[in-house]
Amino acid sequence: MKKVLVVILVAFIMIQFFPIDKTNPAPTPGMDFLKIKNTPDHIAKIIRTSCYDCHSNETKYPWYANISPASWVVKNHVNEGRKHLNFSTFAVYESKRQLHKLEECLEMIEKKEMPLESYYLGHQNAKLTDEQRTALSQYFKKVKEDTERSIMFNK
Repeated sequence: MKKVLVVILVAFIMIQFFPIDKTNPAPTPGMDFLKIKNTPDHIAKIIRTSCYDCHSNETKYPWYANISPASWVVKNHVNEGRKHLNFSTFAVYESKRQLHKLEECLEMIEKKEMPLESYYLGHQNAKLTDEQRTALSQYFKKVKEDTERSIMFNK
């Protein structure tokens, strides 16, 4: 039993030599969702608090992102989140893709699938109240309608 514990301890120490890259891509204010959609401050605050760590280039890594293997899990979540939706580069998406992303945002908020339950462990302030979910849903619906009008107008 003692040998097993020593091996585990040595392995734990060894994996600390393989840190994750915690640098964020350069800011792109002209492409950011909150800027291009003129998001009201109270809604922007909710989105920044509950979404931006995984769905933007403005990730604020928690303290446990310095400890492997937890850091690997965090980095994977950030990479996957950015792959599915990156608010920092929202303007790059063509209009139909923006519309699709807005529909997904609505669905994830209304079904309470986002933020992930596991995210709350280190980010209690990211937990959305029913009132915040309603406000986000209404906002995403409005932006979706505006985007639909824009698509129709540009045809």
